Amino acid sequence: MPRLLHLDASARRASFSRALSAAFAEEWRAAGGEVTYRDLAADPVPPIGQAWTELCDHVLRHAITDIGRYGEAVRTPEQAAAWAVLRPLLEEVVAADVVLIGTPMYNFSIPAALKAWIDQITFPRMSLAGRRFVVASARGGAYGPGAPREPYDHQERYLRDFFAGHFGIDDAVFVSTELTNSLVDPALDHLRGEHTASRDAAEVAIRHLARELTREGRHRVSAPEPRHEVSQ
Repeated sequence: MPRLLHLDASARRASFSRALSAAFAEEWRAAGGEVTYRDLAADPVPPIGQAWTELCDHVLRHAITDIGRYGEAVRTPEQAAAWAVLRPLLEEVVAADVVLIGTPMYNFSIPAALKAWIDQITFPRMSLAGRRFVVASARGGAYGPGAPREPYDHQERYLRDFFAGHFGIDDAVFVSTELTNSLVDPALDHLRGEHTASRDAAEVAIRHLARELTREGRHRVSAPEPRHEVSQ
């Protein structure tokens, strides 16, 4: 059965990115897929600390590229405490066929809650190849191709570069709802129609994508690949 890791990072309980990621998860479940959910805003992942950097240095120094061997880096009580935070986060990612991230754009980039999760699970030369990443995003303005603010988009650009550069994932899919601020900013009131069109198109696209990836996941699960187990 295909497995989805569903993450939300918006500080708003009723947000457009949450609605979009929920639509994906709904279709995934309806098609028979399993879902693991983590709310990064309601239950924040702590920032990395000194002990985490020591784990990272050990992994790098000993050229450990197998995620299942990361636990070998634990040598002190402080490192054990850092590993206790990190291990379940890694297990969730390793177990997933698809990682779904619901995130708003904050100040041209991503929320601190999402960045903290990324920092925790990322080690040198690690690969998550074979998994798919989907980002369901919401932006207050318009940042798509040709928009005046396109150069300020450090949300999608950062995540694409990061997924490719660190995880070996160069086919991440982004589905965005734009111009959400038109609903609250009188200066953008004339753009509400464009926001509605963007929102509706994004929901159609995300639901179609969920059904497509669930079918793809079922096909892959029928001939399973070996999975890493994250050791103690």
